[in-house]
Amino acid sequence: MSVPLPLHALLAATLAALLAGCTSLGAAGPSAGQITRIEGQDYAGGQIALIPLDPASRSRVAAYESSLGLAAQLGDGGAGAWLIGPGDTLEIALWEAPPAVLFGSGGVIPGLDAGAQNRAVVSQVVDAGGTITVPFAGPIAVGGRTPAEVERAIIARLRGRANDPQASVRLALNDSRNVTVLGEVAASRRVPLGPRGERLLDILASAGGPRAPVHQTTVKVSRAGTSATMPLEAIIADPAQNIRMKPEDVVTVLHQPYSFIAMGALARSAEIPFEGRGISLAQALARVGGLRDDKASIRGVFIFRLEDPAALDPAQRAATPLTGDGRVPVVYRLDLSDARGFFVAQDFRIRDQDVIYVSTAPGAELREFLATVTSLAFSAIAIGNVVAQDGGGN
Repeated sequence: MSVPLPLHALLAATLAALLAGCTSLGAAGPSAGQITRIEGQDYAGGQIALIPLDPASRSRVAAYESSLGLAAQLGDGGAGAWLIGPGDTLEIALWEAPPAVLFGSGGVIPGLDAGAQNRAVVSQVVDAGGTITVPFAGPIAVGGRTPAEVERAIIARLRGRANDPQASVRLALNDSRNVTVLGEVAASRRVPLGPRGERLLDILASAGGPRAPVHQTTVKVSRAGTSATMPLEAIIADPAQNIRMKPEDVVTVLHQPYSFIAMGALARSAEIPFEGRGISLAQALARVGGLRDDKASIRGVFIFRLEDPAALDPAQRAATPLTGDGRVPVVYRLDLSDARGFFVAQDFRIRDQDVIYVSTAPGAELREFLATVTSLAFSAIAIGNVVAQDGGGN
């Protein structure tokens, strides 16, 4: 007959098994110390920078982000002068005072509209060289000139041939001042610009608006070799970004949902979508339920980002190698043990594809392990008591 193990032997065996397996217990991710040690290590040819997220670094990042706006990068086009260009169609009305010599009832030019006495109307398409031909005035360079300037040029040519000539020039068809709209819009098209100076949202409305929801739409404006991109929601919210357009601008509308990834000692780990106008770090943490009271390290809130070097301190920028695409792998560290960190979290803006990671507090895994050991120890005691009672009964 087998002899039951003594209670203390059973407990010792149970604890030994637990201690032997403690190294196999998982963790939520790297500790704050492990993340700190990656500073200066290589990633994609660049060098990882660890930056404390404090008022100074937040201000640098905010200044960089403000420089990304359409107004800052492209400026406002302004209404400007309405200049004639190749492809435009001009409607030209010509008059002369009685007694009319060229445009009178007996001298109306064949093929022209002479609906009124001493008046003729002609339509002309501006050729590739920016020139039109006016009867009795000959070729006239109109490219880059205003309708009023063309009127004066025609009158000067007709003076001495017609009796007190007058001219009126109207742009009947605008084919040289256009903005091209492409991408996720109801209808890709070329939108003509008028003299009032149409703005970006006017152009988008003329193309039928975006197909995707506003908060998932990004607008890219290309002008004279420079491009700037902004979320449509941010453009709507800030009138300064609704810039006036210039001829030959290209507007590309993209369907681009924004999201960040949350991991570590948080209420939940997930990929979280957010609006195009952006959210703060504080809002991002709230959307995943905040930090776990039993595990999170309040000194270990990290944001992993491939940052533009312009957002860094100039000295650090000069000393940090860049990745192949010209960015810096940056880890921002926020210390919430300093209450001022909550103000920083309110002001620091989360960007698309940011990774937010909260490390586990020192000793949290040990506390969890000890709680498990305690629970199992009590279970072992209970089992031992049952075994002892069963042995005593026999």
